[in-house]
Amino acid sequence: MKFKLLSIFPNILDSYLDDSIIKRAIDYKIIDVTKFNLRDWTHDRHRTVDDTPYGGGAGMLMKIEPLYQALKDIKKKSKASPKKRKVVLLSASGKTWNQKLARQYTKLDEIIFICGRYEGVDARIKKFIDTEISIGDYVLTGGELPAMIIIDSITRLLPGVLGNSASIEEESHSETNILEYPQYTRPAVFEAEGKKYAVPKILLEGHHAKIKDWRNKKQKTKK
Repeated sequence: MKFKLLSIFPNILDSYLDDSIIKRAIDYKIIDVTKFNLRDWTHDRHRTVDDTPYGGGAGMLMKIEPLYQALKDIKKKSKASPKKRKVVLLSASGKTWNQKLARQYTKLDEIIFICGRYEGVDARIKKFIDTEISIGDYVLTGGELPAMIIIDSITRLLPGVLGNSASIEEESHSETNILEYPQYTRPAVFEAEGKKYAVPKILLEGHHAKIKDWRNKKQKTKK
């Protein structure tokens, strides 16, 4: 799976990519993450990627020309079939990302992310993308964090990434609107501020059928 990020701050997420499960997936060549600096597709000495919006208004918009040219060049060098590739604009007005979409996107070979900044992107870019994605009903300063969240949620579903594949099957959102049951580990009794907090007794008894029944009852439905 190849992830390509188009950004004016391409190195902003290096620390996350260089650690933990994502780094292991990169090292094992399960995923490949390539970052592109949008300013490389500008032609003025200031490497300008934004301008004021027509009709007035606060803030600046990302320009269409460098975005279009960058996408054109990235696609030209890509080996992925257009049917197995998506160009995603991270946008507050996009479709809300969820676990179902994450599973669908594992079937792709390549995802190109446009990480917006400022007040957004010239709307004409929508003619050259496949979809808009939002990670929630709030506004961020850029699309880099949403892109990383999407990459993370897809990567952990790919074969060979997690040590125990059962983790995927039983976790929250593995079924639509179902949240995972509460879990506990040692010590069996935790003491804090004069109180004792014990692990539910049923989990200590080793009766697997009863434990399964307890867990099913403790699963929550997302409101």
